[in-house]
Amino acid sequence: MTGVKHQKWWGWGVEGIAFTHEDKPRLAPFVMEKIGIDLNTPGTPPPAFEDLKVPASQLGDDLGATLRDAVGEQYVDTTDLNRVVHTYGKGLVDLVRVRAGDLPRVPDAVVYPADEDQVRQVVDAVVAADGVIIPFGGGSNISGSLTPQPAEQRVVVSLDLGRLSRVLEVDEAAGLARIQAGALGPDLEEQLNARGWTMGHQPDSFKHSTLGGWVATRSSGMQSDRYGDIADITRGMRVVLPGKVIVLRPLPSTSSGPSVREMILGSEGRLGVITEVWVNVHRLPENREIIAYLFPTWAAGIAAMHEISESDAAPTVTRVSDANETAFSLSMQKPSKGLAAKAGPILFNVLERRGWDLSAACLSYIGYEGTESHLKYEKGLVGKIVKKHGGIKLGKGPGSLYDQKKFDTPYIRDFLLDIGALGDVSETAAPWSKLMNLYANTIRAANEAYAELGVKGFAMCHLSHSYHSGACLYFTFAFPPATDVPAEQIEQYWQVKKAIQQSFIDNEATISHHHGVGTDHAHWLEDDISPAGTDVMAGLLKSVDPGRNLNPGTLLPAHREW
Repeated sequence: MTGVKHQKWWGWGVEGIAFTHEDKPRLAPFVMEKIGIDLNTPGTPPPAFEDLKVPASQLGDDLGATLRDAVGEQYVDTTDLNRVVHTYGKGLVDLVRVRAGDLPRVPDAVVYPADEDQVRQVVDAVVAADGVIIPFGGGSNISGSLTPQPAEQRVVVSLDLGRLSRVLEVDEAAGLARIQAGALGPDLEEQLNARGWTMGHQPDSFKHSTLGGWVATRSSGMQSDRYGDIADITRGMRVVLPGKVIVLRPLPSTSSGPSVREMILGSEGRLGVITEVWVNVHRLPENREIIAYLFPTWAAGIAAMHEISESDAAPTVTRVSDANETAFSLSMQKPSKGLAAKAGPILFNVLERRGWDLSAACLSYIGYEGTESHLKYEKGLVGKIVKKHGGIKLGKGPGSLYDQKKFDTPYIRDFLLDIGALGDVSETAAPWSKLMNLYANTIRAANEAYAELGVKGFAMCHLSHSYHSGACLYFTFAFPPATDVPAEQIEQYWQVKKAIQQSFIDNEATISHHHGVGTDHAHWLEDDISPAGTDVMAGLLKSVDPGRNLNPGTLLPAHREW
């Protein structure tokens, strides 16, 4: 036993936790109306692992012995279950393929180093044997960054950083912490909180993703409006390459030429194995609140988020859902009792008398942290902006519920797969001036793709991160494929996904705001950063890894690989 926690081989999260609709009476009618699926129909559970045909490990005796000498016998795992766990991330295509037993290339071994010296030994040994190394954190990636290339003939080693999970030191004067790259979100926060600090980084995958994975994919968290994206939080790091280690000290700013730190951020394992990261940390706030608001329209909500970004207020969270996502959120509510059960209908009746079209209403969550006086000041500023744009305050209750459940959403995708529906996400970012056209055209593109397939689909969106010049739009889409054949389901999924991603490019947005490139988004890289920009990236990767031993196939479109 390695002591490292892993997610289910067939889905999101841990065994024993699953989504259910039985305590949400409005959800089944909503889903039936939007995509024509009956939630009460018994689902098809994942297959038994024993029914999968797992390719045999190709780990040779010599390399196997070298790896065992480096990390210890029990930390080189060639069992079928662990190798399958490390074959895919948690993207929709990953889950469809693994449930179907589609395993064209599985890592030949999973290796668990205990420290940087062992990482160096493993990297050197695998590269000397002309093998492939794929760094692995929590396995939550949804853009195809973890899967070996199907045609790869060389030995593939999944390098699991799960044993490197400690907060090594905190520089209290500087507000910096040195943390091992394999630390999961809850574990690193628990260690920091015990010392009175927080990193404040909370992506959707927080419970099942690691610091190294966040850095490798340029992650963003729900509280990035205050704490920054991982690119802002990361100040220094150590990265193992064959025969050497990149050491970047945690400096507040430098003018030391092109930023090597920025090169590593988002490199998805292609520029080495991240072992330690220096990050900004902050004292635990005295108070923390999430307040819910309601806007009459999506345009009003977007305009309010824009104005908040320009104001003196500095919330931790600025989020607003479109009407579709708002309706979905309301359908997910459990039955209320007492006054709470009466308050909703009364409020909606009042809003209707004021002339609101409730089918267009948009739910918003805004977060605040700090002293009591600071929260009062910021809520006052935000309240005036919300009112100016026709919004109303719903209060702490809905905000607290959102805060409690914010990491549970990915479980819904497994539930949908069980009952025969495909659900996934695509996120992007664009300037404020482009957001409304981007939103409208992307929703239209998704609906046109559904029409071409002849299926009943649904698409919704929320603004999740605000910046000085623009914001992130996060789209969720779901539909029942017109086939039971997994390969054909994937083809239909890609027809919708490609329509959405192409809309991002056509509307001057980026291919990904925080999920990374992987293999899923690489097709559009040249459109995003230009062919010349891709030349620079390909040249950098090739100079560091001429033998393509470090997670080959990710980041670059296939025709740009060497």
